Amino acid sequence: MATRALPLTTGSAADFIPPRPTLRALREAARGCRGCKLWMVGTQTVFGEGPAKARVMIVGEQPGDQEDREGHPFVGPAGRLLDAALEEAGIDRGLVYLTNAVKHFKWERSEKSKRRIHKKPNDAEIRACRPWLDQEMKLVKPRVVVCLGATAAQAMLGKSFRVTQSRGKKLRTDFAEAVFATVHPSSVLRAPDPKAREAARRAFIADLGKVARFLGGT
Repeated sequence: MATRALPLTTGSAADFIPPRPTLRALREAARGCRGCKLWMVGTQTVFGEGPAKARVMIVGEQPGDQEDREGHPFVGPAGRLLDAALEEAGIDRGLVYLTNAVKHFKWERSEKSKRRIHKKPNDAEIRACRPWLDQEMKLVKPRVVVCLGATAAQAMLGKSFRVTQSRGKKLRTDFAEAVFATVHPSSVLRAPDPKAREAARRAFIADLGKVARFLGGT
């Protein structure tokens, strides 16, 4: 008997969640996700990585060009800046689980070169991918969630949330003891000049320092 071909997309990653999920099972299942059309755009699914019972979960927007090629989150320039900022802020990198709101790289070709340029995921793509993130939070049970950038923060906290108004503030939610939102480290790298970049870097570290103080408070 011929098997029925899968549709190009199903509309939700929930259709691919295994019946008894573990992080390993989720990571394997996510490789075949067709919840949205981004599986046809990205090279591969880039699932979250880190300790199974991490104290901190950091959520970015989506993997970038280098992450898409290597298959691991936060291994590009923004990830290296994040690692350095975590160390400077006093957060043990070994206690952190890294993931993204969207697990595929959405991009478009640059008109002037062969570079793949980041393109912001839309609401439907973010909703379609949300079941993976929900399962990660359910299994890891982080004490603190840190949202990097507007897309990640709005995916977690609602469309009305503004990082510019609430960055670095401790927020309470049903899914973690505390949630903090700050800028994505890629925005630090995009600062127009060295002076602005250093100011943005220090502000980013200051936000992470508030997370560190919260973790050390009990």
